[in-house]
Amino acid sequence: MKVLVVYDSLFGNTQKVASAISQAFGEEGIVSKITEIDPSKIGEFDLLIFGSPTHGGWPTPAFQKFLKEIPSESLKGKSFAAFDTRATAFIARVFGYAAKRIADILISKGGIPVFPPEGFLVKASKGPLKEGEIERALEWGKRIREVSAKIF
Repeated sequence: MKVLVVYDSLFGNTQKVASAISQAFGEEGIVSKITEIDPSKIGEFDLLIFGSPTHGGWPTPAFQKFLKEIPSESLKGKSFAAFDTRATAFIARVFGYAAKRIADILISKGGIPVFPPEGFLVKASKGPLKEGEIERALEWGKRIREVSAKIF
C-alpha cells in the first residue's frame, strides 16, 4: 500500500503532525508539502491523507488551490483522510475547521473517506502544538492504517 501524506504548513505545526501520521505507515508512508508534489501525481497512491492549518474556517489559500488542481479522475474511488491544525478559541469554532472542508471537496471529486476528519490543537494561531498532539497524530495514523489494511 502506497500512502501519501500531503500538507501545507505556515509555522511548522501541521508539518509535525503530517510527519507523525506518516510514521504510522513506516516505509509505505511518504510525506510531502503541497508545493513539492504535482497534484496530477496523487492518483499513483493507494491512500491519501491531506492536512492544512485552519484559517478562517478553511484550509490555507495554497492548499485550496492545490485541491482545485487535483484532476477529478485521479480521486474517483480513491481512499483518503483529512486533518487540520486548529486553535480552540471561540472565533475558530464559529468559522469551522479546515479538515471538514477538505473532506467535502475530496468527496465532491469522487474520493472515499476512510476515517472522519480530525483536528490537532495548537496553543495559539502560530503554535506550538498542545502537549500530546504529536502522539495523538501518530495514534490517529495507526488507526487509519488498521482500517486501510482491511481495504487493501
